[in-house]
Order: sequence, then structure tokens, then C-alpha cells
Amino acid sequence: MDLLDLDPDPLRQFERWFAAAREAGVPVPEAMTLATATAAGRPAARMVLLKGADERGFSFHTNYESRKGRELAENPHAALLFHWQSLGRQLRVEGPVERMSADESETYFRTRPFRSRLAAWSSPQSRPLTDRAELERLYAGAAQRHPDDVPLPPHWGGYRLRPDAYEFWQHGDDRLHDRIRYERDAAGWSRIRLAP
Repeated sequence: MDLLDLDPDPLRQFERWFAAAREAGVPVPEAMTLATATAAGRPAARMVLLKGADERGFSFHTNYESRKGRELAENPHAALLFHWQSLGRQLRVEGPVERMSADESETYFRTRPFRSRLAAWSSPQSRPLTDRAELERLYAGAAQRHPDDVPLPPHWGGYRLRPDAYEFWQHGDDRLHDRIRYERDAAGWSRIRLAP
């Protein structure tokens, strides 16, 4: 991978790689690891789904009261990792995270299946449960309260990570991988090659 082969705009380069992953039939190419940390720096990572990427950033949705939501409230910086194994590619994206507007969250929430919207009301995400039956009772209660229409819960919505760094990684034989890092600077984006 030559530095000059990559688009000077990392978002456009992401779009190329993401399109290539879709065209190659990579299962769930929008799956990404989200890494967060507490204010004290204790990290946690989990898989989430990318719901949009544009000049404003990379968006995903979750319960604000979940562990990731609490960590983002304490420390509003995160990292994303896409791993498209069959293509021998990884992409890291780092930056500050902010909540999306209630209108944006509502618009996305309305696209979710009815039962998934009920689940957003019923799951006290990341909190202890007595047993599976408790979760099922909470779900049944949400279905009873919202039989026809499921509004956006006040504890649920979108986040957007605004990239200040990207790192594109391409597999190479004999562990001679290619790593190109983009960092935001006064002129836009700078690119450097990193040792594998």
C-alpha cells in the first residue's frame, strides 16, 4: 500500500475500504469495536454497529445508562476498530464523542423493528438481573405500556465520534504490514507511515 494510493481525505479512504468490504461479502462490515475508558483510564471494549459516517463523524446508538454510556459521560473520548479479516484490513478511528440531537436519535429509532424498540425500553443495559425471567417480565411490561407505538426512551440515543486520527492497516507477507496514520492538523489532515 503506497501512501500516494490513499485518498488525502481519510473519510473518503474509509468509504472506499467500506465499499470494498461490502462488495467482497464481508459479513456485517459495519460491525466495529468501540473502546471507551473511565475517567481513571480503565478501558472497556465491545462490538457495536456503525449507523453512519460522514464529515460530522461516525455514529452509533445505545442506552445512555449502559457501561459505555456512563464511561462516555465520564471521559468523552473513544476509539473504533473495524476488522475486515478476509480483506486483510483493519481501520482504527480515534476522537472525541458527543451525543447526537434528540431529533437525530428519534429519526434513527423509528427505523428499528418494533420489538427492538420495545427492548430499548425494557433492558436496564449493563445492570445486574436476577434471572432471564426478570428481563422477560420487563419486556412484557414495555409491550403492555406501548402496544401500538414505541416512543424514543429518554435513556437511549445516538453518539457521534468526531475523528482526530485514523489508522489504515493492510496485511503484508512476513509481517511486513502497511500502516498509514492520518492526524488532523491546521491544514486538514497529515499522513505518515508507521512501522508494522
